[in-house]
Amino acid sequence: MSEFFIAHRIFKNREGEKNISPPAVHVAVISMALGLAVMILSVAIVVGFKKEVRNKVIGFGSHIQITNFNSNSFYEMNPIAVGDTLFKILQNYPNISHVQRFSTKPGIIKTGENSQGVVFKGVDENYDWDFFKQNLIEGNIPNIRPDSTTTDILISKKIADKLFLKLGDSFLAYFVRQNDVSPRKFHITGVYQTNFSDYDKLFIFIDIKQIRRINQWDADMASGMELIVKDYEQLEETTDALYFDMQSRTDRLGNTFYTCSIEQLNAPLFAWLDVLDMNVVVILILMIIVASFSMISGLLIIILERANMIGILKALGGNNASIRKIFLYMSTFLIGKGLFWGNLIALSVCFIQKYTGAFKLNPETYILSEVPVEINWVSICLINFGTLVITLLLLIVPSCMVAKISPAKTIRFE
Repeated sequence: MSEFFIAHRIFKNREGEKNISPPAVHVAVISMALGLAVMILSVAIVVGFKKEVRNKVIGFGSHIQITNFNSNSFYEMNPIAVGDTLFKILQNYPNISHVQRFSTKPGIIKTGENSQGVVFKGVDENYDWDFFKQNLIEGNIPNIRPDSTTTDILISKKIADKLFLKLGDSFLAYFVRQNDVSPRKFHITGVYQTNFSDYDKLFIFIDIKQIRRINQWDADMASGMELIVKDYEQLEETTDALYFDMQSRTDRLGNTFYTCSIEQLNAPLFAWLDVLDMNVVVILILMIIVASFSMISGLLIIILERANMIGILKALGGNNASIRKIFLYMSTFLIGKGLFWGNLIALSVCFIQKYTGAFKLNPETYILSEVPVEINWVSICLINFGTLVITLLLLIVPSCMVAKISPAKTIRFE
């Protein structure tokens, strides 16, 4: 307790004002604060970026897809028959919160002298529109009913701009079926924009019954089923369990099922997102090293500044271990001050960005229109705790300098 008391008296004088420390000590505290702020912001931005990109990919393709095992193309698959029995089995499956049918069909839109190849994604009345409602910029979501077929579609702003289409317009789309070309007329009721250009320039959403008519499929046939999981952390386990379960089943046409997750369907993209974690690790290591060396320099200066006090304490019977504790406590106060300001800076920036979107991005390059942040309190606590522990461990070595200070010399030559 006496070591703590002395350290506290060094840190603050009797009047309660902060003791005047050398500039290097102030630099050490500032370095600690900025280093911690950079670490917290790096984690918040990378986690936020990964979450936003992942949500966009999932919005277009759900968490898990079950399709025909013999399908050769991602955009035009061989159909499977999805009966009510199989549908209910999947709905009641552990960790599955939602099941929906879908069908895809490549087509060409022609408007005047302009034409564009796109993929029409047919969905039914059970489709989860939450993602597209968040990214809807004009109009409404198509009203798809089980007892009627609608020509309403949801188109991306990217496709609409390229073909000079707008909300309320109608156009002809052409589909190839065997050796025949089948035209269909559609009406634009909604325009979406996700800024995910690879998908925005590709997908148009229509009534699944339109694709069934074009392909001459039965009412229970679809390209596949999309499943949404309750807990994303268990995606791999759920996919594996479904893979082996569905492999033992067949539909009424004798087709076998193939199950894969969104991460397997978009392996290069998710591998790229995983690489971002390595960047964060490198930043954390560099910032901790910089902050630690700054604190080491500050501690050495404090020890040299207090050499006379160390000599007096030794003359009064204080041992090296006890005196080292005083300076380690003193370092803890300085580190705590740096951590306080670092957290304040980082969290202020995070909350400002989260609620105002002050820092913008080019969506054509970064997929997102503003810098994403995800505040994870567990990560923030771990960063603070790890920084404190690592820095204190590194400060043990320079604190050993106390043993080399001679009481006789320091008292004589104050």
